[in-house]
Amino acid sequence: MPRYINEAPSATRPPPCDGVLLTNLGTPDAPTAAALRRYLAEFLYDPRVIEKPRALWWLILHGVILRIRPRRAAHAYARVWTDAGSPLLAISRRQETALQSLLWQRLGRHVKVALAMRYGAPSIRAGLDLLRAANVKRLLVLPLYPQYSATTTASTVDAVADVLRTWRVIPELRTVNHYYLESGYINAVADSIRRHWDEHGAGERLLFSFHGLPKSYTDAGDPYREQCARTAELVASALDLPETRWQLAFQSRFGVEEWLKPYTDQTLTEWAKSGIHRVDVVSPGFSADCLETLEETAMTNRDLFLHAGGKRFHYIEALNDAPQHIEFLADLVGKHFQGWQPPETPHDPT
Repeated sequence: MPRYINEAPSATRPPPCDGVLLTNLGTPDAPTAAALRRYLAEFLYDPRVIEKPRALWWLILHGVILRIRPRRAAHAYARVWTDAGSPLLAISRRQETALQSLLWQRLGRHVKVALAMRYGAPSIRAGLDLLRAANVKRLLVLPLYPQYSATTTASTVDAVADVLRTWRVIPELRTVNHYYLESGYINAVADSIRRHWDEHGAGERLLFSFHGLPKSYTDAGDPYREQCARTAELVASALDLPETRWQLAFQSRFGVEEWLKPYTDQTLTEWAKSGIHRVDVVSPGFSADCLETLEETAMTNRDLFLHAGGKRFHYIEALNDAPQHIEFLADLVGKHFQGWQPPETPHDPT
């Protein structure tokens, strides 16, 4: 028979409350080859991320990729690592704290927020364990991916389900699948661009650079590309940008398979060679700055643009823990909490 995690005695449990599991992709523990090997082994073996036969892919992953890629990735992480550790984890912790505080102010009751990473630490299991210890009875899973993909949001739901299936008593459950159309999110991105332009001036072109995805995934029905395109269109419209001044592109591809096009690095190189001297790049699919934005975009792709003849390159930082972003997330939580009455403390008939 299966063994389940039992509830603690009612006398030792705190009062029932609502909970939010705030999730993101994850990060290695350190910018070292060993840490990257552990992280990539978990990340790249997820069948949602790599849709290949498991036995064959395990041989490729452990026989080739994990012998080469960790050292290269460690060098990239070392370029952006801070005294506080991984930029993604440090920013995510600030988001967790700020959202917890604002929800208390907005709702007037305790809502427990716990951070979890799909890969690495703190794990989905660790985050859910914190919520279970807080006696959460209604749980909102909030993956910080504005655009849905099976590789991100669905993978997170898989991991949550894997943990909850071991609990004897599970909370009521809701999941935020996406928020790419939400006006609060669109306005926050547009306002961040306006603030950047107020301080630095506007470039000749604005590039919306989203994380890439194998083309075969969208061909199979993943809505990610169309949601990215719609986000870019809405932000450009909010900024009153004509079509000649902005473009959508996709970054972070690897392997030999065709990924979503146009590619960010190729687009920037072509722009520079065509005489575009000044560009701004924003990445609205990233809720927090991380390796892909700080190293790949702000460093590597910047160098590509400048070496191809460009003159000025500006990366516009992610929304991170900016007050407008946290306010939007609190509004989003409130929207998804609608219809849920605050949990009541069970009545003791004795």
